[in-house]
Amino acid sequence: MATPSSHTRPTGLAVWLVIAGVVGWFAAFSLTREKLERLADPTSSASCDFSVLVQCSANLDSWQGSVFGFSNPILGLTGWVAPIVVGMAILAGARFARWFWWCFWAGMGFAFGFVVWLITQSIFDLGTLCPWCMVTWAVTIPSFYAVTIHLLRSGLVPAPARIRRAAAGLMAWVPLMAILSYAVVVLVAQLELNALPNIFQTLFG
Repeated sequence: MATPSSHTRPTGLAVWLVIAGVVGWFAAFSLTREKLERLADPTSSASCDFSVLVQCSANLDSWQGSVFGFSNPILGLTGWVAPIVVGMAILAGARFARWFWWCFWAGMGFAFGFVVWLITQSIFDLGTLCPWCMVTWAVTIPSFYAVTIHLLRSGLVPAPARIRRAAAGLMAWVPLMAILSYAVVVLVAQLELNALPNIFQTLFG
């Protein structure tokens, strides 16, 4: 049986899940559209190709861009629906069973792990920074942190009371945790690709 604390309505989390889901879905939709246009005309350039470094085409055309046998954005088109539905359901007053939260967290964990792998492939193998991919990274990372902390603070994951209290305090720090994660990605990209001057030139040059 779920503990009473697991039945609290995490309104802030729900709002974020809806926002992240919409942003992530739009990024996946944009990448899917770019992929379809390139399939129709392989000689065309994607609208998000701004430079050798900042582009989508190299990512979409690589084997990493279709690691499961189909274009990765299709995963986003289907996967980002889940946070939207979960968030809207919570706002409507739904309460989910423990097993549901664990399944949802597993999905977020897969997304987080996949994004980390794609970041390393993009920087170290492809040598590119895909704009729409980076949008996906930006919403996946804090979403995973927030859902993980919610499971800990709510008692959905068996943990001592002090850990639940610590997790409850950590929820307010999710934005900072995300910013620090972004900073690590930026640092690695700068060290490996000298990315910042190229990005600034793309934006302002």
